[in-house]
Amino acid sequence: MWKDYSKSYIKNNRASSISIMAAALVATMFLSLLCSIAYNFWAYDVEQIILEEGDWQGRIVCEALGSDDLSMVCQFANVEKAAFNEELSQKEKVVADVYFKNARTIYRDMPLIAAQLGLNKDSIHYNSLLLSRYFIHDPEDEAPPMLLALYTMILIIMAVSLILIIRGSFELSMNARIHQFGIFSSIGATPRQIKTCLLQEAMALSILPMLLGSIFGISISYGVIKAINFFASDVSGRHEAVFQYHPSIFAATVFISFLTVIFSAWIPARKLSRMTPLEAIRNTSGLLLKKKKHSRFLSCIFGMKGELAGNALKAQKKHLRISTLSLLLSFLGFSIMLCFTTLTYISTRYTYFERYQDMWDIMITLKDTELTDFGLTDELQDISGIKDATVYQKAKSLTFLPEGLQSDELSSLGGLESVSGTPNENGQFQVSAPIVVLDDRDFLNFCSQIGITPSLDGAIVLNQIWDSRNSNFRYKEYVPFVREDNQKTILYKNDKTVEIPVLSYTQKSPALREEYDNYALVHFIPLTMWNKTLGEVCEAESDSYIRIFSNGTANLTDLNALEQEVVRLVSQQYEIESENRVQERLSNDSLFQGMVMILGAFCVLLAMIGIANVFSNTLGFLRQRKREFAQYMSIGLTPQEMRNMFCIEAFVIAGKPLLITLPLTILFVQFAVTASYLDPMVFWSEAPILPIFIFAAAIVLFVALAYYIGGKRLLQCDLNETLRNDSLI
Repeated sequence: MWKDYSKSYIKNNRASSISIMAAALVATMFLSLLCSIAYNFWAYDVEQIILEEGDWQGRIVCEALGSDDLSMVCQFANVEKAAFNEELSQKEKVVADVYFKNARTIYRDMPLIAAQLGLNKDSIHYNSLLLSRYFIHDPEDEAPPMLLALYTMILIIMAVSLILIIRGSFELSMNARIHQFGIFSSIGATPRQIKTCLLQEAMALSILPMLLGSIFGISISYGVIKAINFFASDVSGRHEAVFQYHPSIFAATVFISFLTVIFSAWIPARKLSRMTPLEAIRNTSGLLLKKKKHSRFLSCIFGMKGELAGNALKAQKKHLRISTLSLLLSFLGFSIMLCFTTLTYISTRYTYFERYQDMWDIMITLKDTELTDFGLTDELQDISGIKDATVYQKAKSLTFLPEGLQSDELSSLGGLESVSGTPNENGQFQVSAPIVVLDDRDFLNFCSQIGITPSLDGAIVLNQIWDSRNSNFRYKEYVPFVREDNQKTILYKNDKTVEIPVLSYTQKSPALREEYDNYALVHFIPLTMWNKTLGEVCEAESDSYIRIFSNGTANLTDLNALEQEVVRLVSQQYEIESENRVQERLSNDSLFQGMVMILGAFCVLLAMIGIANVFSNTLGFLRQRKREFAQYMSIGLTPQEMRNMFCIEAFVIAGKPLLITLPLTILFVQFAVTASYLDPMVFWSEAPILPIFIFAAAIVLFVALAYYIGGKRLLQCDLNETLRNDSLI
């Protein structure tokens, strides 16, 4: 009997059934999309770590490690393999990579391996970043990675939200049948039979939408990955993302969706089955209008129709809560996302592209190449499109400054203590002294630019320090770092020292695309001096760089052609990475647009959930609204006044999220602009007002459409007959 009744009800109540199926489809699709994208982001992150750092899990670094020692390591039960790292091994140290069968015990096994080899704990290293992606962290770490906990929390929040969304559709359908089940209960139907019947209906309506929703979610995530690859195709140093999917993700999605549907249907089914037959039969399935509560605002503006609409909204408050929350979160998320990305774009443009636009046209990174080994300087200068090419390398070093050497301007701002902390036992302050090694020709040109006699027998010191008290990071102001009467400087690195003469102090740096430390004393030195005195003392970076200026107007076509010619020359002998300024700007704009589109699509999906819930409530409450408006018609309410009531309800449902969002967005913008030290008029001149307005208009349009469809269907019914209609189906 129950099976036939369920089939008959589903067949004759298609609007209610479609509402449930749509809710299950959207909820499952959203959940599948979230799981699929999260899995692909995780897989891409793992691939990036392996490309940059390798797939090793543990590493042994010591002065002596032989083949017998490596065989001993391989004899450990949990060790899968161990091999020498020929690339990293040098004369003074040997490096061996260790791989485990079960990496979760690596933090316990590696110390045992080190002890067996007679090594201390400093000789063992872990690929912590890669291990953390597999949710393996050091038990002694006081701040372990929270990626798993964060993802689990997001998944739980998502599942709870979907339960509430689907629950609304089930509750609307079941509440419309309270009177019917009261009659069934009075003739012997048990609460368990009623609950089982409702759950069977829920599963019958939801199985197909759950499977389709999972497939749709996978398809959308595939499109998202393709979109990311398209917008980020020109980003240097990035490998292309490949869409990946695992059967366990599909199984988890379907299982969670199944639990979501069951739990969503079980909540209202349990409530309905526990009602007594008398309570159910006496229930008229109408809205419980709150006579003692008045909608003063709506009644003041719209009169009696506003009072009735406000009371109806209060009666539906519980069911409209999810739609209101979804619309609020979608509009708030969309507005803040657009404002944040716009602010990020403006900040990047100001602090990078516009700041360095006169510093470079093409940059070449010479991978694992020292400046001494580069021998194509003359060939570069012979390329017709190049106006100037500077080859340089960077190194790290320290210097110790006595307090008396600081400038008067720095003393007035707090002195060296505010920069370097307390002095050492000799009363000297440790200061970072990075080194920029220039080719001899470029160094001599730099001497001429600052007005000193060209020479290769000393260093030029960039004598400036950021005045953080009187300026912000957006618009930095500098003061002299040290007094300029000192004619020598002593550099330290790894207990080695070297004294070099200072040719000059300057507040002007060479035209390089470099961001120097705010509190560092930068030294520019020629390659000849580096080879003579500093090469064995200071630690040079492994890469060198070529900064190129072009002869033309620096348009994309010319720069691409010039870049290809330079790459063709240099790549024959060196491993390189290249970029040009115009293409970099276009790539940044493309990434910005892609980020807006992807995040915007996420907000649109969230808005679709809210709008679907509005449609569900509007169409699902049709039977209840019939009774409500039949009562209003009996006291003289006209169809036009009923339409006006629907317009007021739609205005409140769509307008409430918008009115809440606008002040919150303005407060966020004000806070973000203030925190970034950006001129507010700069942001507001580029604020994404039009997209936000279009998104808000779309929300209003769809909510109005839901009420238009519901109102039209309602007014086409015989409302007088509704008061006498008590049919079971």
